[in-house]
Amino acid sequence: MGFLGLALASGSAACRERPGRSGKKTGVALVGLGYYSRDLLGPALLETKETYLAGIVTGTPDKEKIWAEKYNIPGKNIYNYDNFDDLKNNGDIEIIYIVLPNSMHMEFTIRAAEAGKHVICEKPMAMNAQECRDMIDACNRNNVRLSIGYRMHFEPNTQEIIRMRREEDFGKVLQVTGGAGFYMPESMYDNWRMKDSMGGGAMMDMGVYPLNAARYITGLEPVSVTAQQFKTRPEVFTGVDEIASFQLDFPDRSVANLITGFHANFGHIRATAQKGWFGLEPFQAYGGIKGMSSNGPINFPQINQQAAQMDEVAVCIRENKPMRVPGEEGLLDMIVVDGIRESWANGGKRVMIDRNVRN
Repeated sequence: MGFLGLALASGSAACRERPGRSGKKTGVALVGLGYYSRDLLGPALLETKETYLAGIVTGTPDKEKIWAEKYNIPGKNIYNYDNFDDLKNNGDIEIIYIVLPNSMHMEFTIRAAEAGKHVICEKPMAMNAQECRDMIDACNRNNVRLSIGYRMHFEPNTQEIIRMRREEDFGKVLQVTGGAGFYMPESMYDNWRMKDSMGGGAMMDMGVYPLNAARYITGLEPVSVTAQQFKTRPEVFTGVDEIASFQLDFPDRSVANLITGFHANFGHIRATAQKGWFGLEPFQAYGGIKGMSSNGPINFPQINQQAAQMDEVAVCIRENKPMRVPGEEGLLDMIVVDGIRESWANGGKRVMIDRNVRN
């Protein structure tokens, strides 16, 4: 087992219970106040038991007053991208949550680490695997913790299918099928998701959901990948992928066949095992996650995924416990994404994956 396997194996003992109120809450600052912060993370921080919204970082001055009034944020805890590094002097803020376009993840993770702050970074972790390694190194060097925003790992129905795989309720998993995507409307054509230089494209935005799910449903790391991409609106998607399909081979001879895209609204994952099947649909939505198996429904309570994620990260930091989703988890996905890009560049050829190679 390489260093990544060891890191994630140790993470299996991460804080598994939803934390209860333990006293003083941990201050979180959101970096980037777009849709995900405005409509999901901000409201979630009104429900959290272990964390609260202590500060914001934004490049849009008009947003400062709105957020300050809504969340009672003092002026000294409001930053922009130029004075971001001054966070090192702010004791109210312990965790920096990076909610920026993918091309900015590495820069602000490293800057947060050098300011002595723990980091939650949205998925995908970075533009490529080497950037992920640089982010992990920076956090280790500055003795701060790093977690990646794979919120589904904190969701009870998802946790149940992981348990089903781990305890082999239906025997060994043989095949995983699924995908995630949404229809990109004309109103989003100027969005960063349409710009390759900013880390756009369907694979980077939605494709990491089924990729990550295939890994947690098998409990294994793929040994090879083949990938294809195609477009229904080539006149629109001139610089990024609109639809991507990819196939994974795992070391136990199980396989995954997955798809992502900006061409339709969908989200499902299913594992076929020796003695039955299990899966989720939807599997990556912000709510309404539903499971089914050959034995019947999987019906665990719906929760605020983002609140559970941020609370658990805070408890793990406070109690020095392994993260459920450490930086290595994001790196492992990006190693495969790099392989997908290589396959695209070479006409869909099979690409062997080596997790120990550093650029």
